Amino acid sequence: MRAITQRAAGLAWVVPALALVVVFVYLPLVQNFEFSTMKWDIYSGSQEYVGLDNYRKLLGDPVFWSSFGNNVLYAVVSIAFQVFGALVLAALIESVRAERWRRALRAIYFIPSAISLTVAGLLFYFIYEPTIGPLNHLLRATGLGSLAQAWLGQESTAMSAIIAMSQWQGFGYSTLLFAVAIQRIPSEIYGAAAIDGTGPVRRFFHVTLPLVREMTGLMMMVTVSGAFQVFNEVMVMTSGGPNNSSQVMGTWLYRSGFVRNNFGYAAAIATVIFLITLAIAVAQMQVTRRKRVEW
Repeated sequence: MRAITQRAAGLAWVVPALALVVVFVYLPLVQNFEFSTMKWDIYSGSQEYVGLDNYRKLLGDPVFWSSFGNNVLYAVVSIAFQVFGALVLAALIESVRAERWRRALRAIYFIPSAISLTVAGLLFYFIYEPTIGPLNHLLRATGLGSLAQAWLGQESTAMSAIIAMSQWQGFGYSTLLFAVAIQRIPSEIYGAAAIDGTGPVRRFFHVTLPLVREMTGLMMMVTVSGAFQVFNEVMVMTSGGPNNSSQVMGTWLYRSGFVRNNFGYAAAIATVIFLITLAIAVAQMQVTRRKRVEW
């Protein structure tokens, strides 16, 4: 009887949270798929069931595939910088002997992450300004004026400029998380490696890297999922231009639904984004579970 009472008490705590998740997460997902099967004018409210026509249209939409390619590029660059680059930097910071210098370096690299994406986007919008922007001014002052250009005004450079800004903004946060993971590694392991004559490079590859693989897996999952949900920085800096060259799936969803008044098509894009991020999360969780580190 006591066990039943305890179980009922546990359910009493779980049910309200489960109800909130169902109402605010799962129900909207189901509704979004329902919307994606309709041709919906959000201003007049008229709805027409079209089945999977929105998905067929999506497969033949060149802007969607261009947006998908930009998201993939964003993910690849983010993995290189915000996962592996941040891990290397965190290892370098934690190798500094003086604690006050380690704290100072962590704070210095974390500061950009404390700036909101919107503010960072506006900041770099000014930095990239072709006439008075600091970047082109610096290039001209150092004799590299031939490289000065309209970074956000050209199809060939707009997306790269946005990605560069996002890496600057998110790099410090990833570094801090990896620094915490490295601090959890018992110092005795590093001591044993030093006694064996292992150098810093070999210690990184044979001690640090294997023992932070759970954090690496988590950061991979968060980084890639975030790369397919990019929105703010693109909207602030280019709104997907010029000529849709910097569109990502999030901004193309917004433009399709709220600018072109094709809400059903926008819901189809949202469904695709959800399925991609879900597949990435499930795959990464499976890999991480098989490589769990136990002390």
